[in-house]
Amino acid sequence: MNARSLLLRLVGCALMASLGSGWPTLAAAQTAEPPVAARADVDLYRIGAGDSVRISVYQSPDLALETRVTEAGVISYPLIGTLRIGGLTISEAEAALAAALKKGDFIKNPQVSMMVTQVRANQANVLGQVGKPGRIPLDVAGMRLTDVIALAGGITASAGSDTVVVTGTRNGQPFRREVDLPKVFAPGGRGEDIVIQPNDVIWVDRYPVIYLYGEVQKPGQLRLERGMTVVQALASAGGLTQRGTPRGLRVSRRAPNGQVQSLELSMDDALQSGDVVFVRESLF
Repeated sequence: MNARSLLLRLVGCALMASLGSGWPTLAAAQTAEPPVAARADVDLYRIGAGDSVRISVYQSPDLALETRVTEAGVISYPLIGTLRIGGLTISEAEAALAAALKKGDFIKNPQVSMMVTQVRANQANVLGQVGKPGRIPLDVAGMRLTDVIALAGGITASAGSDTVVVTGTRNGQPFRREVDLPKVFAPGGRGEDIVIQPNDVIWVDRYPVIYLYGEVQKPGQLRLERGMTVVQALASAGGLTQRGTPRGLRVSRRAPNGQVQSLELSMDDALQSGDVVFVRESLF
C-alpha cells in the first residue's frame, strides 16, 4: 500500500468515527418502516366504479400501478390478475391486495399503499345559482351540504336563494329535503346540515322577488328579504312619489290553488314571494 492510499484510508476511518451512530447503516435503511400518514377521513371513503387509484408496494417499484376501477368494481393487477376493490375502504383495499400478493408467494410481507386520484363513482350534482354548477366528487365520507356547496363555488350573492332543495334516495326510497341555510348556522342547527349521499341533486333556486308598480320612486322587481314588510319594500324602492298615497294599497297574491287574490295589507304586514304591490295615486 502506497502512502497516498494509506492517507485516504486513515481519513475515511477518522470521518466514520466522528459521525458515530448519526448515520444509519445500509441494513437499517433497508429495514426501516415506511411512514404512515394520518388517514381518519380517507379510511371512511369507499371505492366505487369509475374511480382511478394509484398503487405502490414498498421496495417494489415494478409493482407500482395507476388504474381505473371497472363497472364491476375490479382492477387488473400484475401477478395476481383481477381483484375486486369496489365498495371497500382504502385500508380494506390495501389489505386485500397485500393478502393476494402474499398468498401467491410473490412478496413475503407486502406493504401496499393506495390512493384515489380521481373520484367518479361518488359524486353529487349541484345545480342552479352557485359559482360552479356541475358534478362534485364526494371524496371524503360524511360530506355535508355546506361542504358540497362550498366546493361548487358557494351560492351567488347576486341571485341565489338561501333555501336549498336536496333530492335523492335514502334506504331505497325517494328523498326530498328543503334546507333553510341560515338555520344551519344558528345555535343547534348542525342537524340541518345534512349528509350528502352519492347521486344526490342539490338545487339552489333564484332568490324570491316581489314587484312594485304605481306611485313609487323605483317601480319594478325587488328582492324579497327574509321577513320583509310592506313599508320595508316601499323604502327599498325609494319610497312613494309626491302623488302616491299609502291608503288603499293593494297586493295581488297567488293562492296555493292558483287563484290570484287581491289583498289590502297594512304597512307592517309581511310580503310573500311573487307578491305584486300597487301604490295608488292620491286624489287630493
